[in-house]
Amino acid sequence: MGHKMKCHICEISEQKDDPYLIFETDFWRVLLSYNQRYLGRCYIFSKRHFGSISDITEEENADFFRVVKKIENAIKKTFGATMFNWSCLMNDFYKEEIPDPHVHWHMKPRYKNKILFDGKIFEDKEFGHHYSRDDKNVATKEFCAKIVEEIKKNL
Repeated sequence: MGHKMKCHICEISEQKDDPYLIFETDFWRVLLSYNQRYLGRCYIFSKRHFGSISDITEEENADFFRVVKKIENAIKKTFGATMFNWSCLMNDFYKEEIPDPHVHWHMKPRYKNKILFDGKIFEDKEFGHHYSRDDKNVATKEFCAKIVEEIKKNL
């Protein structure tokens, strides 16, 4: 029987001084994604390891919706996002022989208009349609730090 490696989301959830961390609560961590195809794209990780949305406790659920309001409002104020796409897909965990899923959310801000931030233009060419699965817009750690700093000003 093979040795099970530690869940990569648990490792992220336990990391201290994460430069991508925007804020956290008792139950959730909000981190900026390295993929900035959509300016302000974030992950929301549960701090507790569980594998299905139906396993969320009432307390975690109530806190999650406070997190949603806080991060959406901050990104609207910071960058003028028009709306948001939320997904909790869990597919990659099931590529493993022994899946060990960890609930987390992907939040993609969507923009009707072009956005200029730090000298870069962001254009949501699919606005009003399903988000792009293009993951090739990897931002530098320095650029991500600027995004996190701006969002934190509006929390």
